[in-house]
Amino acid sequence: MATPDPTARLRFREMDSADLDDLAALLGDAGVMRYYPATKTREGAAAWIRWTQGNYARYGHGLWIIETHEGAFVGDCGLTWQQVNGVPELEVGYHVRSELHGQGYATEAATACVEFARGHSEAEALVAIIHPDNRASERVAEKLGMVRVADDLGESFPRRVLRMPLRRSPADAS
Repeated sequence: MATPDPTARLRFREMDSADLDDLAALLGDAGVMRYYPATKTREGAAAWIRWTQGNYARYGHGLWIIETHEGAFVGDCGLTWQQVNGVPELEVGYHVRSELHGQGYATEAATACVEFARGHSEAEALVAIIHPDNRASERVAEKLGMVRVADDLGESFPRRVLRMPLRRSPADAS
């Protein structure tokens, strides 16, 4: 399966059951999961891996493990189909270890995923679905070129939806 191209500091690979310890720590971290309804248990992290592997099989993409070129675990980042107000949308999502927040890893990984989506997806647009209090994640989406277009009302709280086109128009090329 194809993955996004490596960046200056990061590489991508498929998520598998050998990642359970790292993902359980990541998704069980209250700082990482601050804007989710709850942290994930070890079984929740195992279910996350199974869900991701299902996305690989069904769509040819999903969340990938992001790690340094030396192999240190950074988090996950990738492309998943989500429902936004009842409409399927391709989302770029990311989780980075708490101690690495603020170092640009989410932006770097998400930028590579945008480029991957342009070359490997039929989607016309890419979204980020963000808790209204998660300003840091919203800034990442804005750095990608996304703008706020709506609120998703499908959860117990409204989530901000930022969007960007994946297909460049001929006017963009000039």
